[in-house]
Amino acid sequence: MVLQRYYTLPVNDWLRYADAQTGSIRHPSCSHLGAIAGVHRKGTMDSLKFFVGHWQGTFQGQPGQGKGERDYEFVLRDKFLQLKNKSVYPPQEKNPKGEVHEDLGMFSYDGQRKKFVFRQFHVEGFVNEYVEEETSAGGKILIFVTEKIENIPDAWRARETYKIVSPDEYAEVFELAPPQKEFELYSESHWKRVK
Repeated sequence: MVLQRYYTLPVNDWLRYADAQTGSIRHPSCSHLGAIAGVHRKGTMDSLKFFVGHWQGTFQGQPGQGKGERDYEFVLRDKFLQLKNKSVYPPQEKNPKGEVHEDLGMFSYDGQRKKFVFRQFHVEGFVNEYVEEETSAGGKILIFVTEKIENIPDAWRARETYKIVSPDEYAEVFELAPPQKEFELYSESHWKRVK
């Protein structure tokens, strides 16, 4: 079996093999994964650098109007982009009780498919796994569509579209599609970099 060959290599051999394949050094306990999976080449996450920082935004959509804060940072030796989001919808006609929504996200690069993958964990228990559908020339528009959603009825889909407006500003459109239906707007948001 191919995988068994990597597991039987001494740690130093794993490191040398991973270094030769990817040009980077890995923690001994996971170096074989880099060799097997074809981990990122240097620079693959560079196209997401734009998002790094602290952002404040405004929302409008089905839950009403609200405000939010987001932080993006590279983690785990810059192999992943982590997102922490908090959105607050005060009580209003569309949403009499109001709501506070939180989610964590992780962007990664799938070297096999040559696409970004975005996993999003919601306070309500939903887990969305998106894959990059398309990116415009110049990377100003990124579109992600779910491959699967945990803890929601089967066949629902979600789509996230990010549009870079300026060096410190972007817009996001979040859409949902019930089974066998087209996407419908759930919310739109506009974000400005604070730092």
